[in-house]
Amino acid sequence: MIKSVFIQNFKIFESFKLPLNDDLNIVVGNNESGKSTILEAVGLALTKRIGGKPVEYELSSYLFNKQCVDQYVRAVKEGGNPALPKILIELYLAESDELQYLRGSNNSEKTDAVGIKLEIEFDEDYREEYGKLLEDRAKIKALPAEYYRVHWYSFANTAITARSLPIGLSHIDATTIRLQSGTDYYLHNIISDGLTPKERVALSIAYRNLKEQFSNEPSIKAINQGLTQKKSAITDKDLAIALDVSQKTNWEANLIPYLDDLPFQFIGKGEQSALKIMLALERQVSDCNVILIEEPENHLSFSSMSHLISKIKDKCAGRQIIIATHSAYVLNKLGIEKVIFLHGNNTSSLTHLSPDTQNYFQKLSGYDTLRLILAKKAILVEGPSDELIVQKAYLLKHGKMPLDNGVDVLNVRGLSFSRFLDIAKELKKNVVVVTDNDGDYQTRVIAKYAQYANIPTIRICADSDNTAETLEPQIAKCNGLAVLNKIFGTAFADVATLVEYMKNNKTECALKILVTDEVIVIPKYLQDAVE
Repeated sequence: MIKSVFIQNFKIFESFKLPLNDDLNIVVGNNESGKSTILEAVGLALTKRIGGKPVEYELSSYLFNKQCVDQYVRAVKEGGNPALPKILIELYLAESDELQYLRGSNNSEKTDAVGIKLEIEFDEDYREEYGKLLEDRAKIKALPAEYYRVHWYSFANTAITARSLPIGLSHIDATTIRLQSGTDYYLHNIISDGLTPKERVALSIAYRNLKEQFSNEPSIKAINQGLTQKKSAITDKDLAIALDVSQKTNWEANLIPYLDDLPFQFIGKGEQSALKIMLALERQVSDCNVILIEEPENHLSFSSMSHLISKIKDKCAGRQIIIATHSAYVLNKLGIEKVIFLHGNNTSSLTHLSPDTQNYFQKLSGYDTLRLILAKKAILVEGPSDELIVQKAYLLKHGKMPLDNGVDVLNVRGLSFSRFLDIAKELKKNVVVVTDNDGDYQTRVIAKYAQYANIPTIRICADSDNTAETLEPQIAKCNGLAVLNKIFGTAFADVATLVEYMKNNKTECALKILVTDEVIVIPKYLQDAVE
């Protein structure tokens, strides 16, 4: 198992170290945060391949961190002689008897450890050519990757080969699994497991006969007669077209699976994606120690995703899994305590989350916990009407909607506030709770959230007036009968009746307040929430 990964100058990462769990690792982050790069780095260090190809054939300036490349190019153009940057990926591995030959201190930390390192660095054999390149510095706009070489070593400073490394890897990305290779293996398994040798021979003969019949079709015979008549212009021998019946063209490669009488390529994208992932799991996982899975949720409905995640858990049991995902459902269902949140060159985790909160989100996995994790700042509210009024308050205060400034307003329902606050506490996330006092400010607000009172990143906003126990009487108290009647298009004669109307039409009234051009006063505790 991989204990940690160190990445230097590879794509988005200039210098980055990531500790890993022995079993499950769920990597989340905003777009371009480096989720896929981590999976690529692990795969590269374990196989010396990237995108399925030997990395030597894929060397380019774009593999290197852009900042270090820009710094190098700038220094060269200014007349300097900067050191050529290198890529370094190190995997620190768990102790085991079979991996002791990888032990040594040939690593960036200079510590005695079991591990693998992959370096992409300048090849000194090209020093002379590089010197000539520097004679016209104005033309250098990128790193001269053609002068680089790849070193694959253990921490014992011994060379590694794919055969010598007893760590199996499976990198599964449904968007890059080619249809034909997946179906080939799928059918191969069916044939190997379900057909007798006689049945295999019978199928092979039937396929051969089918191809030979092609040449006897009248239209094909006519075409071949025409080609024979033209042979003097092309060749002295008889020229004809036919299907290849040689042994090389194996019949397994030309069969495709059908699902409910539909060829594979005509079924839905979600079904294709799920099937390709399951085929890859069947094909690769049995001999693998480390499983990398890229966004398994692509194109899947909620129920299909649930089924796929259950299958992944079963198939990958006992192995180290690293999953990159944008799905809160995947996050919650597999275990929110296994999350690794990427932000810049830093990471956060929820390993110390209470077991109660972990179980809560696994059982009620529909909560969008990922929105909280990824938001710059979050405002938690109890319902859709609160969400709309908070957006109005933010718009009046800042002239923009909350999401325009990276502030996410989350409707999590009051009973879940403490669960989300547990996450916010672990991640040191700036979170504001907007809540009603329910007629008892001391008990329902002060006492209920006392455990979060001294956490600087968490604020609880509520009004202390117990006579205005919810949002609706709070708004009525601040604005009065005439203003609200005008906004709602009503003609209520007293505030009590108006408030009752608002309570019975919460979302409709809140939406009218959000879109109105009338001057409206926002309750003070909501103004505090959007500061």
